Amino acid sequence: MEGAVQRQAGEKLIRILAFTLAISVMSATMFNVVLPEIAAEFTLSLSQVSWVSSAFLLVYAVGTVMYGKLADTYRLKNLLAFGLGLFALGSAIGLLSQQFETVLLGRIVQAAGAAVIPATAGIIPVRYFPPESRGRALGISMTGLALGSALGPAVAALLVSAVPWRWLFGMPLLTLLALPSYRKYLNETPGDARRLDWLGGGLLAGTVALLLLAIASQAWLPAAGCVLLFVLFVARIRSVPDPFIRPDLFRSRRYSLGLTIAFLATGIGYSLVFLSPQLLTHVNRIEPGWVGLALVPAAAVTAALGRKGGKLADQKGFSALFYLGSALVTACFLLLSTFAGLSAWLFSGMLIFGNVGQSFLYMALSNAISRTLPQEQAGVGMGLLAMLNFISGAIAAGVYGKVVDQGAVSQWNPLHHHAGAAVYSNLYLVLAVLHLGILTFYFMQMDRQRRSLQ
Repeated sequence: MEGAVQRQAGEKLIRILAFTLAISVMSATMFNVVLPEIAAEFTLSLSQVSWVSSAFLLVYAVGTVMYGKLADTYRLKNLLAFGLGLFALGSAIGLLSQQFETVLLGRIVQAAGAAVIPATAGIIPVRYFPPESRGRALGISMTGLALGSALGPAVAALLVSAVPWRWLFGMPLLTLLALPSYRKYLNETPGDARRLDWLGGGLLAGTVALLLLAIASQAWLPAAGCVLLFVLFVARIRSVPDPFIRPDLFRSRRYSLGLTIAFLATGIGYSLVFLSPQLLTHVNRIEPGWVGLALVPAAAVTAALGRKGGKLADQKGFSALFYLGSALVTACFLLLSTFAGLSAWLFSGMLIFGNVGQSFLYMALSNAISRTLPQEQAGVGMGLLAMLNFISGAIAAGVYGKVVDQGAVSQWNPLHHHAGAAVYSNLYLVLAVLHLGILTFYFMQMDRQRRSLQ
C-alpha cells in the first residue's frame, strides 16, 4: 500500500517538476536576448553587461550541489519553499531595479533560489521511482528542460516587443504555482542537521566560484585561490567524521567513471548551444530574432521525444539509450562539418539530431549514475553531477570562443565548401572524433563493468 502511494506521488511530482524546470530554464536564458538593451540603458560594455548571465550561472552552479547536500539532511519540500521564495524575491528586486547593480543583485538572488530546481530534478527520480521505471521519469523532466530551451528566446522576444525588458524578471513568479503541490506530495524523513559540515560546504562553494571566475576572466589570481581552497576542501573531508562529501563516494568506480563521461560529453555537447548562434549570426547573417526561431525546431522535437527516450531506457537499458544518443550526436557533428554555413534552415534541421541525441545521453548517464548512489547520498551525488555539467559548459565555452577567434588556415573536411565557415567545420569534425572516443571509453569502462556485475 505504501509503495503504491509513493508511486502515485512520484507521478504527480515528476509532472510538476517538468513545469518548474521549463520556467527555470526560460528564466536562465531569456536575458541573453535583451543584453544589448540593458547595455544601452546603463551605458555598459558587452563584457560588463554579460555578468547578468555569468553571475546567474556562477551562483546556479554552486547552489545546485549545496541544495543537493542539504536535501540529504533537510526535507526537500522545505528547501523548495525556501529556494522558490528566493527565486521570487530576486524577481521582485529586478522588477523594481533602477540601477545596473540592482539588476545584477536581482539575478544573483534569483540564481540562489533557482539552484534548488536542478537539484530537485536529480533527486525526485531517484527517490520516487525504482530503477526499472526511472528512465521514463527522467524523460518527462527532460521534456521540461527542452520546452524551456525552445520557448525561452521566443517568449523573450515576444515580451520585449510589447513591454520593457524588466518584465522578464516576472517569469519565475509562475514557479510559486507549483509550491502547494510540492508541499502536498513530497514526503520524506529528514536527516540529522546538527552534523552538517558547513565549513566543508563553504570550501567547496568557494572552490567552484573561483574556478568559474578564473574561466570567465582568464586570470591567474582566482585560479590560484581555487587550487588553494580545493586543497583545503580535500583536507577537510578527510579529517572530519561527517564531511560535506564523503570520500568513499568517489571510491565507487562506476560513479567516478560516470561523472567523467558526463563531464566530457557535456563539454562536447555544449558546442551545439554555444556555436549555433555564432554561426548563424556571423556566417549566415541571420538577425538575432530569427536566430532564436531557428533553434526552436530542435528543442521542440527534443521535448516531443523526451518520454520515448525514457521508455527506451526502461525497456532496453540505459546503455542502449546512450549508444543511440551517441550515434545521433556524432551524425549531427558530421553533417554540420559538411554543410556548415550553406543554409540556416538546413542547419536548423541538422541540429535536431544533436539536441535529441544530447538529451538521450543525459538521460542515460543520469540513470546510470543514480544507480551507483546509496539512498543517503543521492542528493549530493546528483548535485555534483549537475555542478560538473555547469563547469564543463563554462570551460567548453572558453575553448570554443578562442578557437573561433583564431579562425582556420585550412579546411579539414574535404566535403565542405564554404570558406567563411571553415573554422566551424573543423571544430565540428574534431568534436565528432572526440565523441567517438567517448563512446569507446564508455564501452570499455562503464558498459563492460555493468555486464560483469550482471
